[in-house]
Amino acid sequence: MAEVSVYVAAETRGRGTGRQLLAALVAESERHGVWTLQAGIFPENQPSLRLHAAAGFRWVGRRERIGQLRGRWQDTLLLERRSTLVGTAA
Repeated sequence: MAEVSVYVAAETRGRGTGRQLLAALVAESERHGVWTLQAGIFPENQPSLRLHAAAGFRWVGRRERIGQLRGRWQDTLLLERRSTLVGTAA
């Protein structure tokens, strides 16, 4: 299991950079035998939630008051992605 984060500079958002980075991260994790990827995302970060959902992540829980954003405690949504390649060989 590995925890992941993808950050894209504001001036490059909306150009597919995040999608490319996350796809590369998923590919490398599978190449190295990582079965589960996990991400914690602020609920109001809808673009990141959509990005992760498109990469196969699913919502598995909510952690209350776990991180700060601009000095305020915030919940984070816990997402995970299970590999379709790792651990499938009999």
